[in-house]
Amino acid sequence: MKLEDFFRENNKIALGFSGGVDSSYLLYAAKKYGADVKAYYVRTQFQPVFEYRDALKLARYVGAELTVIDYDILADNKITSNPCDRCYHCKTKIFSAICKKALKEGYSTVIDGTNASDDASDRPGMRALSELRVISPLRECGITKSDVRRLSKEAGLFTWDKPAYACLATRILAGNKITAEKLKKIECSENILFKMGFKDFRVRMYHDIAKLEFTDEEIKKAFDLRDNIVAELSLYFEDIVLDMKGRNKNG
Repeated sequence: MKLEDFFRENNKIALGFSGGVDSSYLLYAAKKYGADVKAYYVRTQFQPVFEYRDALKLARYVGAELTVIDYDILADNKITSNPCDRCYHCKTKIFSAICKKALKEGYSTVIDGTNASDDASDRPGMRALSELRVISPLRECGITKSDVRRLSKEAGLFTWDKPAYACLATRILAGNKITAEKLKKIECSENILFKMGFKDFRVRMYHDIAKLEFTDEEIKKAFDLRDNIVAELSLYFEDIVLDMKGRNKNG
């Protein structure tokens, strides 16, 4: 099936929208192919501010209506206890909120941006999507991440080369409780690195230690700016260490 055919058959849809590469292209495509689409962004403590701003910017660019749902994700102990399947519980809560709001507004079909490159066996969140009957058009149409980037670039979307960005909760080791304070330390530290010009990295939290992960392309720059990084991030962490293996771009 082609994406155009999907939107012809499903021409009234709600999109769980993050402002990332995949859901941004999906929103653009839905508008392009004439679907009645409404985007829903669930704002929680797990999303950094820049992701919300990107979502607003992209929705305005393609002329799509965006509904923002505020959700206190830290109120759920199943999530804050940070079990190995935290993503399943989180995705269930977020998409349940989207489905409920969308249905109330007349949208019974809900879609998301999972693509054909995503490994279902490694993503507990996909189980939640399946249980809630959320459809993944990119995946069903065999559109991979590289396809999405290419098509996004052709469409002139600013998200085409945006690095993958998992939520802030993924920075905290499973089994360690997630708190607002920890999330704030991580977000502030990553904002500092963004301002230094880094684009694709992670600040992982191990108790009061920040483990920095950079791609091969940026790790030399991290060495060059080592003193600046240590000085800035020491405001939030006792120790700062560098992961010499480099960053896995899938996480």
